[in-house]
Amino acid sequence: QVRLVESGGGVVQAGNSLKLSCAASGLTFRLYAAAWFRQAPGKEREFVAAISWNSDITKYADSVKGRFTISRDNINNKVHLAMDSLKPEDTAVYFCAVSGSGATGTTRGAYSHWGRGTQVAVSS
Repeated sequence: QVRLVESGGGVVQAGNSLKLSCAASGLTFRLYAAAWFRQAPGKEREFVAAISWNSDITKYADSVKGRFTISRDNINNKVHLAMDSLKPEDTAVYFCAVSGSGATGTTRGAYSHWGRGTQVAVSS
């Protein structure tokens, strides 16, 4: 059974940093592309960042480009999201997802397994 568990969320002031982690189990993680999405209250879940199985390809939403960095550790089956210069509009529940197809898509439909999310709140 595939399981993705996010951690690292919290409440921070604008301009500060957070690092999210997602621990994967029940799958051969190194074969999967991975991504982070987020969902703010009353809004649709949106793409944040994606990374290919071997870290050769990374993609970012324009809203986070230059501030967020996605990375992965295929030995420990984890994917991370380092978030710098946080803004109040980054407030959301952040979800980890993996794709068995290996493609680093930017849409929800590209990902087959999801975590339950971790809350990030950025105060002004």
